[in-house]
Amino acid sequence: QCCGIVMIGTLPTLRLGLSFASLWGVISFSISGFSFPVMAMNPVLQALSNLFPLRHYFLIYVDQALNGYSMAYSWSNYMALLIFMMLAFFVVHHTLMKDIKFKDKIAQGINDLFYIWKREFQTTFRDQGVLIFFILVPLGYPLLYSFIYDNEVVREVPAVVVDDSHSSLSREYLRKVDATPDIQIVAYCADMEEAKQMLKNRLAYGIIYIPSDFSDNIAKGKQTQVSIYCDMSGLLYYKSMLIANTAVSLDMNKDIKIARSGNTTGRQDEITGYPIEYEEISIFNPTAGFAAFLIPAVLVLIIQQTLLLGIGLAAGTARENNRFKDLVPINRHYNGTLRIVLGKGLSYFLVYVLVSFYVLHIVPRLFSLNQIGQPGSLVLFVAPYLAACIFFAMTTSIAIRNRETCMLIFLFTSVPLLFISGISWPGAAIPPFWKYVSYIFPSTFGINGFVKINNMGATLSEVAFEYKALWIQAGVYFLTTCWVYRWQILMSRKHAIERYKELKEKENLAKQMTD
Repeated sequence: QCCGIVMIGTLPTLRLGLSFASLWGVISFSISGFSFPVMAMNPVLQALSNLFPLRHYFLIYVDQALNGYSMAYSWSNYMALLIFMMLAFFVVHHTLMKDIKFKDKIAQGINDLFYIWKREFQTTFRDQGVLIFFILVPLGYPLLYSFIYDNEVVREVPAVVVDDSHSSLSREYLRKVDATPDIQIVAYCADMEEAKQMLKNRLAYGIIYIPSDFSDNIAKGKQTQVSIYCDMSGLLYYKSMLIANTAVSLDMNKDIKIARSGNTTGRQDEITGYPIEYEEISIFNPTAGFAAFLIPAVLVLIIQQTLLLGIGLAAGTARENNRFKDLVPINRHYNGTLRIVLGKGLSYFLVYVLVSFYVLHIVPRLFSLNQIGQPGSLVLFVAPYLAACIFFAMTTSIAIRNRETCMLIFLFTSVPLLFISGISWPGAAIPPFWKYVSYIFPSTFGINGFVKINNMGATLSEVAFEYKALWIQAGVYFLTTCWVYRWQILMSRKHAIERYKELKEKENLAKQMTD
């Protein structure tokens, strides 16, 4: 809240302040380490993450709630939150110190349609807020999100070792673990307490413990074990620790079995080491990276959310500029439902054809993301998605009474829509209620269909469910948009007539008093 006060207080207008505060609030989820570890990000982003209060709250939550550490370990995070609070007081103080025929009807309708299209197109580039959300955000946000997850996977996770065996076999095990790309052994500790202290100070994110009887048990032919402990504030830390130790243990198990078997040929050794040979292949995600599976979904969602924001801002502006706070002005060109809906929709569609090409094609290519879909299938799929998003945004704009309202919609829906889309969390595990709720939004079908076509090489017939659903949404939301604007036209006329009668009564009353 205090950071919001700082932005609103320092920027020249309230609307611009709310715009930046909303965008800053949404990006804080990703850059704070909730979804992807900060330590695996670019060093510049690691430094910038400290400018987000959510990052410090996350670290406090991990220390206090999850690990049970004392407040002394989080003193720097508490100080950072206090500084954010103090900034608001300085900004507030600074602010307070300041001061016919059917043929003719067709022709007129077409002329009005293009008039509305032209006017809406001009509004897009004249209105600072709409320009930000239609142009600047689609240009910058995809780059920022892709840059955050550009490292794809977590490598060289710092780990510490407690080796109570001190044997040649334990040292061999640790050398092999350290040689993997997933783990970097940063220290050898005398006991578990010292290792836990390093985890508390965030000098390491995992502990490898080798018991004293590790080598003796192997020499006696008994089963032994290696224990790993991991900071579970990030699941990718645990993944790296588990993968590295599992790979090394399997490799050493193979050598031990071969040494005990007494084989005489290399082929016998191969069979003894791996009776069942397996090969791991990451289908459609060769790097098994975070960006390859998440960024396509985020890119599709950005298109919907920026349309909601831009169209909502335009609707808020229209109401604020209208004497009766109506969505449709008193103007002879705004005298028909279809011409208004198609004129506005055409304007937004033409802008977002270019935006979609940049977001869905240029950005993935810049960051070398997986793209194996057929261009023709993508174009045919994106067309109903844009139509559904535009008419959905125009329908919801009926609820926008001022420009600031749409910021709240954007802020509170972006992350939940990503979760219930079935990409970041398996769709089969989503409760039925929320699954049906997700069907309201074009992003659900857009994300799933785009990922299947672009990342998995599916054809249009293989995404028939999503494709048909988008066309149905486009048709339904087109009808609801027509209903919304028809109702607004009637309300606008009603208010104009009431105002005319009011003025007429005042005029008659003035004449009577004069007589």
